[in-house]
Amino acid sequence: MLKCDLHRVPVRVTCTISEAGAYRYRKTTPIDLRVSSRSGHAATGFLHELAHFVDHQVHYDRRSRVWASAVHPAFAHWRTAASQLGPRPFPGGSHRQRYFESAQEVWARCYAQTVLLRSGDPLLLDQLERLQREDEPHVWPAQTFEPVALQVELVFERLALTQLELPIAA
Repeated sequence: MLKCDLHRVPVRVTCTISEAGAYRYRKTTPIDLRVSSRSGHAATGFLHELAHFVDHQVHYDRRSRVWASAVHPAFAHWRTAASQLGPRPFPGGSHRQRYFESAQEVWARCYAQTVLLRSGDPLLLDQLERLQREDEPHVWPAQTFEPVALQVELVFERLALTQLELPIAA
């Protein structure tokens, strides 16, 4: 549960097959989250777009169009941990690879993977394990991801966006 009063944003189900989801906004105002019911990745698509929403709402610079994940101090340790993950093999050219390596895309993928990992839900955990077995580029191998998952959780603690006591390893 969130402590802060984030703007309500509608979630709309789409039938697109070209993308799992989208976060739409105009300047600083969210429009909606869109999640495809036909992508085969509804859970991860929703979580990915929710991460974009939080990233954008925590910080957005109108001139540079930079979001919190790239510059906000609460994300600094996460950025360091995520930089150790290394790039994933996305199909397409160098422009596509740069896009998926941007801070806001890495943040969204890390957030989605962290939620699946920490969910305790057998269905979501099975989905994550399947994606890892298939070497899906949107997730990282389990053995390298744990330090990043911890940093994702700590971002929310630093931003005071959680009411949960996190079991942080010493």
